[in-house]
Amino acid sequence: MAGLLSLFNKKKTEPPQCSAVIVAAGSARRMEGIDKALAPLGELPVLVHTLYAFQDCPAVEEIVVVTREDLLVEVGRICKDFAFDKVTKVVVGGAERIHSVQAGLREVSPQAELIAIHDGARPLVSQEIIGEAVSAAAVTGAAAPAVPLTDTIKRAEEGRTAETVDRSALWAVQTPQVFEAGLIRGAVQKALDDGELPTDDCGAVERLGMPVTLTRGSRENIKITTPLDLVVGEAILQARGEGLL
Repeated sequence: MAGLLSLFNKKKTEPPQCSAVIVAAGSARRMEGIDKALAPLGELPVLVHTLYAFQDCPAVEEIVVVTREDLLVEVGRICKDFAFDKVTKVVVGGAERIHSVQAGLREVSPQAELIAIHDGARPLVSQEIIGEAVSAAAVTGAAAPAVPLTDTIKRAEEGRTAETVDRSALWAVQTPQVFEAGLIRGAVQKALDDGELPTDDCGAVERLGMPVTLTRGSRENIKITTPLDLVVGEAILQARGEGLL
């Protein structure tokens, strides 16, 4: 809690230093053999779009990239070729997402007061989404963008519907998820010590009883998970280029 208090006691004219951990170490099991981090999206690889978003964001001072061992050299080359000078480290991740997050947290500057954790496969995140999450986390200690669910949600048992779930209080959480540095480090370590593998970083913090503030997300902030997502991403890029989004 000392870290949170130091954030709250800062003068409003002194924005907290924020580092970003970009997690791009997944196995891409659902991508039919396509490596999603290096897959082309428009004229650039997915990961390059992601890194540009954080490189150009005034709220972020440092970037640590976590990737697979077999991509380490290629990702390092990309960071050099595209002059991503905010990238301070490119490191190898682990077997599960939380292990990759922990690997990134270890490399973040000790001066960082906030840490933003973002999926490398969310290449269309906007400056506004990043900035709003960082600003909210500076006040509350934990924040993440989200969008309300629009589909009808069913709970099923043995392949049959059991009930229709009220979706009015349900949100799809995106990244970046931003936290006070000591809070997320402690939450991730606690989850690992307990043998838990939360599906996102908010889950690790929520296990400690810490609520997460939801900020404005976007349906454009998609995660590239299947080949169809690349098609959707291309359409979003084209629409942005034509001024339609």
